[in-house]
Amino acid sequence: MFKKFRFHRKKNKPTYTNSQNKHVLENNEKFEVNIDRNISKVKELLGTNDDIVFRESVVFIEKPVKVFICYFSTLSSNEYINEFVVKPLQELNLNNNQITYSEKSNLDIVKNNVLDVGSLSEHSGIEVVVNQILSGKAALFIDGSDTALIIEAQGFAMRNVSEPDTESVVRGPREGFTENIEVNTGLIRRKIVNSKLYFEKFTIGKQTHTKIRIAYIEGIVNKKVVQEVKARLNKIDIDSILESGYIEQLIEDHPTSIFPTVGNSEKPDIIAARLLEGKVAILCDGTPFVLSVPYMFVENFQISEDYYSRPYFASAIRLLRLLALFLTVTIPAFYVALTSYHHAMIPTVLLTSMAAAEETVPFPVLIETLLIGTAFEILREAGVRLPRPVGSAISIVGALIIGEGAVQAGLVSAPMVIAMALTGISSFIVPAINDAVVLSRLFFVLLAGILGLYGVLIGFLIILAHMCSLRSFGTPYLAPHAPIILREWKDTLIRAPLWKMNQRPQSITWQHETNRQGKNQKPQASTWKNGSEEN
Repeated sequence: MFKKFRFHRKKNKPTYTNSQNKHVLENNEKFEVNIDRNISKVKELLGTNDDIVFRESVVFIEKPVKVFICYFSTLSSNEYINEFVVKPLQELNLNNNQITYSEKSNLDIVKNNVLDVGSLSEHSGIEVVVNQILSGKAALFIDGSDTALIIEAQGFAMRNVSEPDTESVVRGPREGFTENIEVNTGLIRRKIVNSKLYFEKFTIGKQTHTKIRIAYIEGIVNKKVVQEVKARLNKIDIDSILESGYIEQLIEDHPTSIFPTVGNSEKPDIIAARLLEGKVAILCDGTPFVLSVPYMFVENFQISEDYYSRPYFASAIRLLRLLALFLTVTIPAFYVALTSYHHAMIPTVLLTSMAAAEETVPFPVLIETLLIGTAFEILREAGVRLPRPVGSAISIVGALIIGEGAVQAGLVSAPMVIAMALTGISSFIVPAINDAVVLSRLFFVLLAGILGLYGVLIGFLIILAHMCSLRSFGTPYLAPHAPIILREWKDTLIRAPLWKMNQRPQSITWQHETNRQGKNQKPQASTWKNGSEEN
């Protein structure tokens, strides 16, 4: 069905290497052999901060040799450096030990025979070493060498792995990503124990030098998608990356659309499932939200718990989510259209009570809807931003007291309050696209106030045409419904049994070989009956 893999964004070939942003490698200045000059350069670049540690000492390697250690006490572990770096250096005294080392340089002797650390690397570029120190690592300089030893010694405070508040489940893993990219990488590797799972490093942000990683499974992912992700990340030239939302806004296919074309999640099992479908994950240091591309509209109705429970209830809940999306977008528009233009479509008894309720309201139905909708969004925002105990109290008090008071004062009608309450409750079922839902609801209300139900129909056609034109890294946004891929309907609006979902989504992998399980996986009833065997 798919003849050719297409991208709507022009590719830009990067002019720099090693998956690093170009600003990191602009400075090619190297360290010198003289350690005093190296110390001066490092101090000049890092400044006189209160949390930076400069430690000089002398060790004996056939003769006294000057060494220098530099790190940030707020980013590195003082205990680790003292135990595995400083202490071994202080105990080094080759004059009193009859030991012969094969290494000729002092750097090799210290690296191979003295330091007892797990991760160690060498760098001679000033810019690279300074960035490593700013990342929480320690740098060790030895007189007579123009190379610094970089020691993994990060030890800053971080949040423990806990259940995410935005994606809570009844059944399934309760662990969520943290703000540490190393921890997040380990959480994904725990889920996918596969040598084909690759992580590639990037550094983005001229001022923040934020660590970014992309993850994919070789042999499952489409290589063109990986190349496109790399090209878009390498194209980013910005001062700071403080959260993955920066990355999302700078790499999405349609930045002017209200619909997100880049997915995000706080749960490792969800990201692992997307990687196993052939997607690419983008991890950003400093945030628990991991991005994933390509991203399709149908994923807004899929949660991880759907796959951990039996398919019948999961399918019913998915249809309920679709109904909730329809209701939260259209209830205000239908109310405005029916009460303003299409009275004959309302039952007589209901129409009489609605007319009596609206009689005391001084505003037209359209203005009344916009006012109550604005009030609801204010209450929702207040409940989210305030501390939890206060926020929940504000939401309840606002819904009860303000709503009831507005009805009694004649500012709004009781049917309108009921309609907006149903609208608000339905919006909580599909929080992933809440931004698009709010804007679409306003769009439909305005069309309904101008043209009635005809305006609502025109709005649906405009939104549908817009969604059909969207793509996410080469994948149609409405796939597998537009274009139609029947074999992928097993995991869209309904969830088929696991033994029926034997192929990966073709719209994502674009490969001929998409099998992900063996044949005849349907469970069979046992032919053995208790008590039927002879003793």
